[in-house]
Amino acid sequence: MAELQEYKCPCCGGAISFDSSIQKMKCPYCDTEFEMEALQSYDQDLKNTDQEDNMNWETKAGSEWQEGETDGMRVYVCKSCGGEIVGDENTAATSCPYCDNPIVMMGQFTGELKPDYVIPFKLDKKAAKEGLMKHLNKKLLLPKVFKDQNHIDEIKGIYVPFWLFDADSHANIRYKATRVRRWSDSNYTYTATSFYSIYREGDVGFERVPVDGSSKMPDDLMESIEPFKFDDAVDFQTAYLAGYLADKYDVDADQSIDRANERIKKSTEEAFKSTVKGYATVVAENSNIQLSNGITKYALYPVWMLNTSWNNEKYTFAMNGQTGKFVGNLPIDKMKATLWALGTFGAASIVTFLITYLWWLI
Repeated sequence: MAELQEYKCPCCGGAISFDSSIQKMKCPYCDTEFEMEALQSYDQDLKNTDQEDNMNWETKAGSEWQEGETDGMRVYVCKSCGGEIVGDENTAATSCPYCDNPIVMMGQFTGELKPDYVIPFKLDKKAAKEGLMKHLNKKLLLPKVFKDQNHIDEIKGIYVPFWLFDADSHANIRYKATRVRRWSDSNYTYTATSFYSIYREGDVGFERVPVDGSSKMPDDLMESIEPFKFDDAVDFQTAYLAGYLADKYDVDADQSIDRANERIKKSTEEAFKSTVKGYATVVAENSNIQLSNGITKYALYPVWMLNTSWNNEKYTFAMNGQTGKFVGNLPIDKMKATLWALGTFGAASIVTFLITYLWWLI
């Protein structure tokens, strides 16, 4: 069995967890509050934590596991009720399925696995529910019955592992650009197009470019709820995880470098292109970007995951647990979409007709 950490209230013995609304640990039974600094001593145990102990139990009950069936499985015993908790090899924080006490798997944060930073949750489960309703209200093509008939199957507050990359970018990029001038006389309309070659060279520094370190979380979904505000980040303490789920990374820093490089180079190209103004068209002809001085840190960022069902389909949403930014795919009302397309086409046709009519009048 692997070692667990539970945070108990010294006043009543109840399990305490992190309360995002007050940014402190709080007992739900006697309402006693605790400063995070008061629990730092718990993390000293990380240095001596083993992921597995050596206890072997013998029993004739049940059948033997076949080869490979237990790969990645981790089994824990709840210190409060004695219930068995089964997780995978990346589970770092969860709750007991029997007594619901929040627990932290200490062995997942020993040695090189320990995060450098954590951004604590700022928004609670109620805010996640409200975020979903606001998200639905803004969608004009959403089937009306979806709002009435879909129900939330699951809401999970998860600390998602992220690799944070610092790097310096040196770039030289050549653009082809055009300017267009039009004029007319009583007989003809003229168009003159001028072509330009534009060169940009310079340096851009990047700090804490995030790359999702969990294979369970789609990269595009995690990037859609950015940015996270690193000003709220604090040095890692396991107490922040109490009451939430958490995974340790299963995509390591080396495996994340290509994604980080891609994001940094794309941002560099966007930054340089934004300096080329006053042209009708701008196209990059040649781009050379070199990266240097790379530094990597490990952090946990707060994310609310919501799953809803409707018409036998599952829909997944994610909300930034710090800022409230909400994303997720939704069904489309085909009739509304058709009417909207016809309306857009019809409006465009009317505008085109009026412009043509006025032109002939002139």
